[in-house]
Amino acid sequence: MHSARHVVSRRVVACAAMLAALFSTAQAQDYPTRPIEMVVTWGPGGGADQTGRMIGKLLEPELKVSIPVENVAGSSGVTGLNKLLSGQPEGYQLGLVTADTLSLLAAPRAQRWSLNDLAIVAVLIKQPSGFFVQEGGAFKSWADVEAKAKTTELKVGVTGLGTPDELAVEQLKKHRGLKLIAVPFAKPSERYASVLGGHADLVYEQAGDVRSFIDNKQLRPVLFLANEKVEPFTDIPITKDLGMNLVLDQYRTLMAKAGTPPERLKLLREKVAKAGASAEYKKFLAEAWADPNSVIAGEPGMAYVADQIKILKSIWQ
Repeated sequence: MHSARHVVSRRVVACAAMLAALFSTAQAQDYPTRPIEMVVTWGPGGGADQTGRMIGKLLEPELKVSIPVENVAGSSGVTGLNKLLSGQPEGYQLGLVTADTLSLLAAPRAQRWSLNDLAIVAVLIKQPSGFFVQEGGAFKSWADVEAKAKTTELKVGVTGLGTPDELAVEQLKKHRGLKLIAVPFAKPSERYASVLGGHADLVYEQAGDVRSFIDNKQLRPVLFLANEKVEPFTDIPITKDLGMNLVLDQYRTLMAKAGTPPERLKLLREKVAKAGASAEYKKFLAEAWADPNSVIAGEPGMAYVADQIKILKSIWQ
């Protein structure tokens, strides 16, 4: 009698496992059946918007549904992130979440959310960051900036407070004795215009995100936060030249809400990895002066994000 019960129990467990597998497979086959919303957590026109629209465009024929983009800017990307976190974890809403927002978890200010609230699809792009000035303006080099900032407060356009932008400004104030003040602009267009219109002296950004301004001789880099020279700007100094080990690369991720069915996440990760290996996406990375090996799908991508946050936390402390 005892043995018979064990046999029945094993059969029940086996049947349950089979049903779960069939249900999971059915979920993957039935997904997606309607449009997937892409929430870009920054305003239109910037690097996050460009990345979100590019990956969405490449995913549409793969997933065979439309992927409309909605820009939800504010609070260093947290407004858009909250929209993602307030939705259902069904895989029908994805968020283009950047380092600016994720790095808030490293800043001294406490957040009401954590990495555990998110399920990563992939890291999509990695780029070196730097400081840019108006072409033809008062500053011709980083030496000019330092000379002025030793005695006069200079304004730096940044994405938000608590972000790597502000951290970079604070580190330069601390280690180089510069008078700098971070001025946040939620919309990329406002941030770029702040320098062009004379409302800020510098802007913290990635070269690829302002490539049109560089190509049109409106903005030029004066310093990159890197330990190696940045192509194609090998004549521009890097923080290592200043004796600073300060590397704050920008990265942008595609996130889902935690709790999204595993098979749906697996499908999304596979499709993003395929899109990221396409000639069109590789061209996009090259034109953005980004790391050609930027795409990191699945849990290795989340491990990368966690490591970046850990590094920033040690710098803030």
